[in-house]
Amino acid sequence: MSKKVVYRFDEGRGDMKRLLGGKGANLAEMTRHGLPVPPGFTITTEACLDYYAAGRRLTQEVLDQMEQAVADLEQRTGKGLGDPERPLLVSVRSGAVISMPGMMDTVLNLGLNDETVEGLARMTGNPRFAYDSYRRFIQMFGDVVLGIDHYLFERIIDERKEERGLKQDPELAAEDWQWVIERYKALVKRETKESFPQDPKEQLRQAVIAVFDSWNNQRAVIYRKIHKIPDHLGTAVNVQMMVFGNMGEDSGTGVAFTRNPSTGEKVLYGEFLTNAQGEDVVAGLRTPEPISALKRRMPGIYEQFREITDRLERHYRDMQDIEFTVERGTLYILQTRSGKRTAHAAVKIAVDLTKEGIIDRETALLRVDPDQLNQLLHRRIDPEAQLDVLTKGLPASPGAASGKVVFDADTAEQLARDGEKVILVRPETTPEDIHGILASQGILTSRGGMTSHAAVVARGMGKPCICGCEELRIDLRKKEFRVGETVVREGDLLSIDGGTGQVIRGEVPLIDPELSGEFQEILAWADEIRTLKVRANADNPEDAAKARRFGAEGIGLCRTEHMFMEASRVPIVQEMILAETPEQRQEALDKLLPMQLEDFKGIFREMAGLPVTIRLLDPPLHEFLPNLEDLLAEVTRLRLDPESDPQELKSKETLLGKVKALHEFNPMMGHRGCRLGLSHPEIYAMQAEAIFRAAAELIKEGVSVQPEVMIPLVGHVNELKELRRLVEETARRVMEETGCQISYTVGTMIEVPRAALTADAIAEEAEFFSFGTNDLTQMTFAFSRDDAEGKFLHSYLDRKLLPDNPFMTLDTEGVGKLVRMGVELGRRVKPELKAGICGEHGGDARSIAFCHEVGLDYVSCSPFRIPPARLAAAQIAVQSSRKAQQG
Repeated sequence: MSKKVVYRFDEGRGDMKRLLGGKGANLAEMTRHGLPVPPGFTITTEACLDYYAAGRRLTQEVLDQMEQAVADLEQRTGKGLGDPERPLLVSVRSGAVISMPGMMDTVLNLGLNDETVEGLARMTGNPRFAYDSYRRFIQMFGDVVLGIDHYLFERIIDERKEERGLKQDPELAAEDWQWVIERYKALVKRETKESFPQDPKEQLRQAVIAVFDSWNNQRAVIYRKIHKIPDHLGTAVNVQMMVFGNMGEDSGTGVAFTRNPSTGEKVLYGEFLTNAQGEDVVAGLRTPEPISALKRRMPGIYEQFREITDRLERHYRDMQDIEFTVERGTLYILQTRSGKRTAHAAVKIAVDLTKEGIIDRETALLRVDPDQLNQLLHRRIDPEAQLDVLTKGLPASPGAASGKVVFDADTAEQLARDGEKVILVRPETTPEDIHGILASQGILTSRGGMTSHAAVVARGMGKPCICGCEELRIDLRKKEFRVGETVVREGDLLSIDGGTGQVIRGEVPLIDPELSGEFQEILAWADEIRTLKVRANADNPEDAAKARRFGAEGIGLCRTEHMFMEASRVPIVQEMILAETPEQRQEALDKLLPMQLEDFKGIFREMAGLPVTIRLLDPPLHEFLPNLEDLLAEVTRLRLDPESDPQELKSKETLLGKVKALHEFNPMMGHRGCRLGLSHPEIYAMQAEAIFRAAAELIKEGVSVQPEVMIPLVGHVNELKELRRLVEETARRVMEETGCQISYTVGTMIEVPRAALTADAIAEEAEFFSFGTNDLTQMTFAFSRDDAEGKFLHSYLDRKLLPDNPFMTLDTEGVGKLVRMGVELGRRVKPELKAGICGEHGGDARSIAFCHEVGLDYVSCSPFRIPPARLAAAQIAVQSSRKAQQG
């Protein structure tokens, strides 16, 4: 028995998203609930996968079921595909399992040909509408199916408008569109060497193939990569009876959100165009009116639409993005889906839906993407700044950015790769521009509205965007735009404020954001649910204070080498490294001691009452000295210069000798970490003394301190045993001298594979483990991070040799296995052993899920990643609890 690969809308259900795609499942669900949905059918994602498996060929099974579905649709509508008297026209749209707005292809008005267009004109009594629809079909089919550049069609329309002295497309009459159609068909013949297909069944077959092919077009592949959508899902195809918003002033089309997708405010938000088709709104070809225009023009339709939007939001229990058309006074709902939204809106909507009783707190937590929270933590324009405002457009996606003006996506990508910040300026963006949008700091368009392609994609990426900035006169050929008499050229600095719509000349000062009450509320809910604690990586009092404001529950990694690298301290550190005798080295260390002491006091004070893990010096000493090649060149120059200072030359030669002596072939695995501490115990002794003296001084002030001393790069228990003894002796001496009792712990960073493999032995000498997953990843993969990311890692990801960049998302199968083993072996010896991670993975949601699963006590990350980490930790707690309840 053949499998079913085509479903009528009334045969599907909302829970069949995997098979019908999101759009098809929602069309089926709305049909089942009696909403005014034009009838149609869905060709399943399985048919798409079969198409690829058959070598990009529609199977006979799919063709047969499509033919039967078309016959059913003809019977239900009383129209016929290709019938010159009562022509049935359909739209052919993609419908992925996970929404990918604008990334795949669509064909509208399919079924028109030289005969049916005349039938449509007679049937509607509107020849202008009929011929306009036909030219749209040829243009879209030519672009999507036949691969003819869109601008070649637009050029023909522009030629006709110029010839007639007209400015807008709606001013063209039926005979104008007939003129355009003939030239369109000639263009198709010239470009493809074939006539435009007149058989509607052949049109449908080719359109379905084009939509299936678009699953793997460049923009869809890039979008999936950005949003971590699997490549194996495929897309469904939805074939739906066309309804027309371009049949006169009692018709129109629009897109609306049940809540404001930028702010989350509970108001109907969207845009509407009279006498237009849907593509005019989304493509930004005409600047639309706000949805309130529908209320003014068609009050009855508006009330019906508002009632439907309320029903849809309550049914799907989320903010909806709805496409609709009004045809001669009748409302049709074409699509609904959960709407893309900014991070600010996501948080507000989740909290508001909870308070309205539509969802519970756990569901609210799952509705906010932790990565989205980063958008709320970025900067905005300083309100005190003097701004040279050029013009204003529609504030389509909040946030602010500055950068060099570029006018095409390829240039944006190239400059961004070279480290430049750019603002992409376009008349409007298309899905082909996605790589440029990704590379840019922000987007500015002269056309389009709040639901145009640029707006939707920018909001999803958390980038500022301004649309519909009609004062911009963009000249792509000259690579410049004008606002009045002002000219801005490619490479000039520009700033945009996506929250106000202001376009500002030059670079502007940015300041830290203010977080909303809903933001704090949802994080408070997260804190009630999560079991993982969240600490910060912070190396100075300022970062510690920031981390505490963001909700850090301590410091999981304080890198003391960052304190040594301050410009004023480098000469003293170099003095210590270049010392010829122990006495000279101690003299330099005595200068560093009070500096380190003040550092630790500041951090302890900011983290009063919370644990602070301080890693003793980790990098090799040569990192504090001049670069070997640069120094060699300088010495050579001095030797060749007869007027050089002999003393300077001697000093540089001495320094060069020391740098050569410290030079290592593989410094990542060289003389660093605990190896350095064992070779030069006086360095670690100084640091330990600074820690304990700082703690003693604050304890006497009544400040609660919890120092945790971490020994880095341990591979053998004997390394930890000896350095632990040094730390304990220093602590004992300081406590005797100060008369102050200090409670502290000593642990190690597990970043060497051998440490994870022998964690049971190492746990005998450690009160805590902190997994340094950055170095552990490097050593497990044998990847040098800088070399890997610069040379071959991107190729690995593109070719799917690795699922993720292992330095951004923890490799749970390899590195994760070592983490799991380290935790299990360590706690077998010490059940109370505290364990966490302090690499960059501590701020990555999927890595945090793994940390929860293996039973870590905490994750540690940079201050700005703390709120997302708190949310991610709560989400995995909710998901684990629900999974346990289910089975």
